[in-house]
Amino acid sequence: MDTRELELFLSLAETLHFGQASERMHLSASAMSRSIQRMEDELGQKLLERDKRSVRLTAAGEELQRFAQEHLLQWRGLVDRMQPHQQTLRGEISLYCSVTAVYSLLSQLLSSFRNRYPAIEIKLHTGDQADAIDRALNGYEDLAIAALPEKLPKKLRTQTLAESPLVFIAPSFSCAVSALLEPASSIDWAQVPLILSERGLARQRVDAWCRARSLKPNIYAQVSGHEAIVSMVGLGLGVGVVPELVLANSPQRDTIRIIDVSPPLAPFVVGLCATAQRLENPLVRAFWETADASYPSTI
Repeated sequence: MDTRELELFLSLAETLHFGQASERMHLSASAMSRSIQRMEDELGQKLLERDKRSVRLTAAGEELQRFAQEHLLQWRGLVDRMQPHQQTLRGEISLYCSVTAVYSLLSQLLSSFRNRYPAIEIKLHTGDQADAIDRALNGYEDLAIAALPEKLPKKLRTQTLAESPLVFIAPSFSCAVSALLEPASSIDWAQVPLILSERGLARQRVDAWCRARSLKPNIYAQVSGHEAIVSMVGLGLGVGVVPELVLANSPQRDTIRIIDVSPPLAPFVVGLCATAQRLENPLVRAFWETADASYPSTI
């Protein structure tokens, strides 16, 4: 059965960019465009709204996206069930995480997984960890590594990989920002320029911290990804909030210091995520079980 066109459409629905989607699927943008046109002709519906600046899904496109996700998941499960004679698991799974997670959490896990299942290919996608849970829930990825909120979606299964304090960081060298942090016992936070995540769990906790102090934060920048926050703080542009795990793995850690804040922010629990449905796939389950052996703590 040829599922290629559905995979092409899902890639485009995720990126909303013909160039990126075609590169990911290893074909030309024109070939991608022709494939989408064939689907539109066959369905008799326009799947995308396009102009010079953007691409977005129509209502029909959103419906096809949901169908394709479900159909491909069922097809892969059927293939696995119909081939029980295969002793060696083979195929591909997708995993999403931040850049920090790649070298701080995945190195040992990927090595173990490769030794156990050399015929399973991993498609690793990196980006802002704030997107991780949604990507797993919405079917864009088989697995994701994410900071786990206190309340988890019902259909999500998680496995703890690490716990990291969430810390305020400042330049360790003398600069205008450093001067605003002295004396440490009476920092006027309304004057301190903050560099924060534009969304996600860290931003939610900082916002709650500010509300508890009736503080209107002086936000200098809102960025996507904790690694970018560390870089901007390292340049002396402000004070940031990141998981300590990110700072520990940053090449700029020697230019940065942690500020003691009382009471401290709640730590990040970092976990591996997948939907219950995806865990029915033997390939996904194999990765899950390998992680469980490497990090034996499930919540």
